[in-house]
Amino acid sequence: MGTSWKLADHPKLPKGKQVAVVVLDGWGEAKPNQYNCIHVAETPVMDSLKNGAPDKWRLVRAHGKAVGLPTEDDMGNSEVGHNALGAGRIFAQGAKLVDLALASGKIFEGEGFKYIKECFETGTLHLIGLLSDGGVHSRLDQLQLLLKGVSEHGGKRIRVHILTDGRDVLDGSSVGFVEILENDLAKLREKGIDARIASGGGRMYVTMDRYENDWSVVKRGWDAQVLGEAPHKFTSALEAVKKLRAEPKANDQYLPPFVIVDDNGKSVGPIVDGDAVVTLNFRADRMVMLAKALEYENFDKFDRVRYPKIHYAGMLEYDGELKLPSHYLVSPPEIDRTSGEYLVYNGIRTFACSETVKFGHVTFFWNGNRSGYFNPEMEEYVEIPSDSGITFNVKPKMKALEIAEKARDAILSRKFDQVRVNLPNSDMVGHTGDIEATVVACKAADEAVKMILDAIEQVGGIFVVTADHGNAEDMVKRDKSGNPSLDKNGNIQILTSHTLEPVPLAIGGPGLSPGVRFRNDVPTGGLANVAATVMNLHGFEAPSDYEPTLIEVVDN
Repeated sequence: MGTSWKLADHPKLPKGKQVAVVVLDGWGEAKPNQYNCIHVAETPVMDSLKNGAPDKWRLVRAHGKAVGLPTEDDMGNSEVGHNALGAGRIFAQGAKLVDLALASGKIFEGEGFKYIKECFETGTLHLIGLLSDGGVHSRLDQLQLLLKGVSEHGGKRIRVHILTDGRDVLDGSSVGFVEILENDLAKLREKGIDARIASGGGRMYVTMDRYENDWSVVKRGWDAQVLGEAPHKFTSALEAVKKLRAEPKANDQYLPPFVIVDDNGKSVGPIVDGDAVVTLNFRADRMVMLAKALEYENFDKFDRVRYPKIHYAGMLEYDGELKLPSHYLVSPPEIDRTSGEYLVYNGIRTFACSETVKFGHVTFFWNGNRSGYFNPEMEEYVEIPSDSGITFNVKPKMKALEIAEKARDAILSRKFDQVRVNLPNSDMVGHTGDIEATVVACKAADEAVKMILDAIEQVGGIFVVTADHGNAEDMVKRDKSGNPSLDKNGNIQILTSHTLEPVPLAIGGPGLSPGVRFRNDVPTGGLANVAATVMNLHGFEAPSDYEPTLIEVVDN
């Protein structure tokens, strides 16, 4: 059965109006209080959308099952959020795909596992990934099930290279996670399997950089994991984490790299010819750079010193366009027929823009994990380089103004029917845990929205403003009763992760037909409903298998 790419016209909505789609990254809706940076910040534009027309503003779900994750306790993230926004349907995602493969045992029958298993007889299996139960990049229970499966399928020698979290989970929780893992590995040793932790470091300082922002992060990991070299050497990982955390200003995210050594001071687990390597993270963005270093023979981003001949597999495929890695344990969701592809096919000229840290989200992830243009004559994608070499709280305005200027110019040029942007501020600065800087970030994002909406006003267009998940609206860890949690010194525990909060969705602009309003019969609407909504605003009906639109037209 072939796909019909021709969209039906919407009976009550005209075509031809310019539509601006603005995604505020990490902008959720929560109770107003001093830890809600969106509430504290001056955000007159977003406030006016919320308080202006009650039938043109609503909340949508951006976490858990609404974005294809296993449970309602799973925070949304930018990848699954943009997949849902662009695809208009809910696909089983990252963690859920891995859970299904582990539960059924299919992961141990797949091509990827067979490939790494070829090294079990004579080589070591190395597992590299984030050690955490945060569920954003990886999960401890998946590592435990993988270790169990490897031990039952002939693995004889295992080395785990841990990255401590403190970003998606509480700072300091690394110690407990290491204790759990050490206990599991001790049990494997009792069964005659040589299983140990070999190296480690904090996720933001070792290995888990993204978007080629800072290759030295990956190099620090490479030196420890592959070469067995690091400035800190310990005989146990538990001692390593405890000692390094005791340093002034130390935290889990930025622990320096360390290696575990034997009694002679030799690294217990460098990666050498004939070994197998699996990167445990199911989320792609912070694994792509390491995947390149492990897989590409011609590689010039840093001096690898030696490039071992290994069998390498990712937990998932991290980049569908680059086919990277070429082997993986779990196959990706097949996201087809995205709204972007339909709209371009139906004559909607599209402009998309963000800065480096979220450029892939508003293009690659929006388009169903697909790089490049559907039709280069109909589309233009603009990437503004992000600040590098600094943490985002140093310049919390980031590139919001530059993104808004590009969007404004694209709208005023009248060359495009859809202008789509991502404003990363509230997410990227929210992740630093710096409340003052996050307030500045939210204000900057609001100012950027104003510039875009002013341009839409000028051309008589329509706007859609939404977000991909929460973050900046709650910056403090909370106890069971919802009060801020305190650490043992009585200080507030800062929350650096995403949240489970819903996100706003606002529509408006002079081009919006009279009588268009949000329906009230889709109360559980989520990000996947936005695609059909945007298609309607362009004057089309969405395909029948899309999540239903959130708008209706009432005859005045």
